[in-house]
Amino acid sequence: MNFDLSAEQRRWRDTAREFAREEIQPRAERLDREQKFPYDITAEMAKLGLMGLTLPEEYGGSGGDFVAYNLALEEISRADTSVGITMEAHISLGCSPIAAYGTPEQKEKFLASCATGERLWAFGLTEEEAGTDAGGTRTTAELHDGQWKINGSKKWITNSGTDITAGVTVMARTGTREDGRAELTAILVPQDAPGYTRGPAYEKLGWRASDQHPLYFEDCRVPQENTLGERGRGFRQFLATLDGGRVAVAALSVGLAQACFDEAIQRAKERRQFGRSISEFQAIQFKLADMAMEIELARNMVLKAAWLRDRGRNFSREASMAKVFASETAKRAADQAVQIHGGEGFMEGSAVARYWRQVKINEIGEGTSEINRQIIARSMLREESAEEAREKTAAQ
Repeated sequence: MNFDLSAEQRRWRDTAREFAREEIQPRAERLDREQKFPYDITAEMAKLGLMGLTLPEEYGGSGGDFVAYNLALEEISRADTSVGITMEAHISLGCSPIAAYGTPEQKEKFLASCATGERLWAFGLTEEEAGTDAGGTRTTAELHDGQWKINGSKKWITNSGTDITAGVTVMARTGTREDGRAELTAILVPQDAPGYTRGPAYEKLGWRASDQHPLYFEDCRVPQENTLGERGRGFRQFLATLDGGRVAVAALSVGLAQACFDEAIQRAKERRQFGRSISEFQAIQFKLADMAMEIELARNMVLKAAWLRDRGRNFSREASMAKVFASETAKRAADQAVQIHGGEGFMEGSAVARYWRQVKINEIGEGTSEINRQIIARSMLREESAEEAREKTAAQ
């Protein structure tokens, strides 16, 4: 088993680390306070190839592997998760489905400008009664004279309302299957499609420099050729998309956890009580040790899931494991970082106070911890049942 990174993977990680330290981290507090989307940072990341890291080179992407992407995303998120989620949602949710399921014509029309990072693409799944329960989708799409007519709404959609957003992939109910379940289809909706509007940006607890809006579709019309993949295959596409997204959110969580540790160990060395650095107290050392162990475990889980995906192997269970463990590791790290800082950690303007606000969403977005635990358990139960069936067959 080889844990060494390839030269290309190290290059992407180091490129992201250097940019994050020099350009993002010094501005992170102001970005959070002003709640403004950092167009200049996004543009510079695009020039470096980070905004199209895993996307095909023939359409302007960087052609990197999934391990490299998650290494880079960790470094960007270590500086600011607002920028991290912008990168993650654009690549994992926005562009990757088009790269995976789009026709050559769709890729040329919609992916080419987005793979470079010049434009952003969004993914519209979540609704008031749909998200974890994708079958609860109420947005509908009906075919009329070669055009989809879309009606409904989406909420909390990242990268949907910036000045450089090119469009959104909408998951819509296009019929009912024989078993009574919703037939879901993915449809590409350009930003200027008639009948498509966006509501005001949300006031959020964290990710304040990222872009999220509610979306509204009122007799929104797009050509039938904007169907992404086969009609009725949207649910399968959505599951595959979220598997990759969960690994990426886990990498984002590792980055945030590492940032918490960075601040905590520095504060422990600087702060003095009873005439000694608090880093000399066993209680503080144990906190730091636990943080370091959990971060290393979470990072390895992310890399294993990413490695499996790069090899075309099933990684759904590992994606859910990484997402749950890394997001909860980040929450514990943020909590302990504040504890080590004491009263300073409770003050706005403190980096660890910002991390503490930001961390909770990691347990919710792209599959809650509860649904991911259910995925993990069901996977193990199916595996156990299959093993029992094989043993029974062998005994006959």
